[in-house]
Amino acid sequence: MLVLTSGKLALLVLLGVPLAVTPLWLLGHRVRLLSRSSQDRIADIGAFVDEVLYGIRTVQAFCHEAIDHERYGQQVESAFQAAVQRTRVSALLTATVMLFTFVAVSIVLWVGGHDVLAGRISGGQLSSFVFYALLVASSVGALSEVAGDLLRAAGATERLLELLNSEPAISPPAAPVALPEPARGQVQLLDVTFRYPSRPESPALSQLSLTLEPGRKVALVGPSGAGKSTVLQLLLRFYDPEAGVIRFDGVDIREADPRELRRRMALVPQDPVIFGADAWENIRYGLAGVDDGSVRRAAEAAHAVEFLDRLPQGLNTFLGERGIRLSGGQRQRIAIARAILRDPAVLLLDEATSSLDAESERLVQEALEELMQGRTTLIIAHRLATVRKVDQILVMDQGRIVASGRHDELVAEYGLYARLAALQFRDSENPGQRTVVAET
Repeated sequence: MLVLTSGKLALLVLLGVPLAVTPLWLLGHRVRLLSRSSQDRIADIGAFVDEVLYGIRTVQAFCHEAIDHERYGQQVESAFQAAVQRTRVSALLTATVMLFTFVAVSIVLWVGGHDVLAGRISGGQLSSFVFYALLVASSVGALSEVAGDLLRAAGATERLLELLNSEPAISPPAAPVALPEPARGQVQLLDVTFRYPSRPESPALSQLSLTLEPGRKVALVGPSGAGKSTVLQLLLRFYDPEAGVIRFDGVDIREADPRELRRRMALVPQDPVIFGADAWENIRYGLAGVDDGSVRRAAEAAHAVEFLDRLPQGLNTFLGERGIRLSGGQRQRIAIARAILRDPAVLLLDEATSSLDAESERLVQEALEELMQGRTTLIIAHRLATVRKVDQILVMDQGRIVASGRHDELVAEYGLYARLAALQFRDSENPGQRTVVAET
């Protein structure tokens, strides 16, 4: 309609629209960066709040409320300032586009007015043309607002896109090798060397070799930082070694599907993770098709039914975020029931009883003894009293195995294990007996 009314004026409008849209290119990148910054500040607030609420008892015990209150205010103010700055630039973008658009309309009016005075077009034609031009101007202004929203959304989603586009370091091979059925539970580490990405200068494991035969119970002991937990991380293939090879039932785990590998293992950590759900869901975690009868039998084997049946709704009771409604021993028995239900070929125990009181430790130890029957078991322990009955003890120091044997053999060698044992045992009246003393 603009062209039919006046080709000359229509040409001016078409030249003015690109000029009006120019600020989208000049300020759009700035809006996108500020939107990303605003989302980062909001994420910082969420992380801070989650951390404080999770550790609220520690916060209160150390009278840290006032300091956290001040820090929270600072983070909220930082997020507010980032949002204000983003809004200002976004508003400037929209205002600039609309200003340029209506300046172009004004120029069209000025040129059209001269054409009316010269008799080249009529007043009615100019009025019609102005009406059409205002429709164009309002549409361009609306598009500028939409473009601003899209730019803000683009900045906000950059964080998500980075995650979606990132390639995982551990992924299934294109043609995974099938693990043997049924699983035997043999594990071999051959000359394994590994460095954590955050500490590339010092190896966590250095040319480590060990073999776990099916059905045997092996314990890893040693000082903190010796590399014991790193062995578990590599067995579960959370990382790949930089040198050496790890085999499960004769298959290099890098050639197997990580999911199939992990289905043959069960981990009972020192600090078990309990999800915000009931006991049924927590125990059958990862095994959605298991019936309630099997779940209850696993809970009975882990001595968990004793306290679960006393809860208000029994196993249907909500256990709280991170299992806040349970004691440490109760959370540990839930984790053991989860492992029993999984029926793994290899059981990984990472300090499973180190933080428990004597009564809870007795119940957990009974559940673990039943769980370890007939399974390959790798135990990480600082409390040497818990590993005196294992088939083999491997003593680690600085990422290497420095000694191996049974408890009495290692004590007789007067090496690192003997020094660790001396810190935890003292001779009783009977020189042949040793009694456990409290750890400091």
